Amino acid sequence: MSKGKCIILCAPSGSGKTTLAKYLLDQNDLNLIFSISATTRKIRKDEENGKDYYFFNNEEFIEKIDNEDFLEYEEVYNGVFYGTLKNSAKDLLVEHNVIFDIDVEGGIKLKRIYKEDALSIFVKPPSINELKNRLYSRNKDSKESINIRLSKAQLELLKEKDFDEIIINDNLKSAKTQIYNLVREFLNNS
Repeated sequence: MSKGKCIILCAPSGSGKTTLAKYLLDQNDLNLIFSISATTRKIRKDEENGKDYYFFNNEEFIEKIDNEDFLEYEEVYNGVFYGTLKNSAKDLLVEHNVIFDIDVEGGIKLKRIYKEDALSIFVKPPSINELKNRLYSRNKDSKESINIRLSKAQLELLKEKDFDEIIINDNLKSAKTQIYNLVREFLNNS
């Protein structure tokens, strides 16, 4: 069995989970390493294959599904898959605590797999309106894509009860303090 523990961060797109994940990774006392997800979505201009995501085309991703290479995977948006590679996670857990920054359904599946060795945290926006403002202000997605993300967010918010902890990210400084304390306590007491 692995030595490391799992921190599972999930949230609707634009809630700040990636910002909080990066913050946690910078806290050396937590011995956290990032689990790189696989995806079929298009690479963005500031991203790097193997650093931000493992980018696959749909055919390659489906082949990995058929080979049972994923701990979990989801078709998060129509024709766009995300997943966690088994071997990658297993290797990381040998010497580190691993942070998973993944979609809500994937996070629920990982919690079922890792059970008490995982802390699942749902990062919640203060409101759907604020989420909409954040998605528009980050200027990464089309209006159509933002509308899809907002519709999906409504459904994801219904799943918050399936997580160990909920953080409302209405103040980033406060959210950072709260998530650090939750993670530190979990890693030190379990």
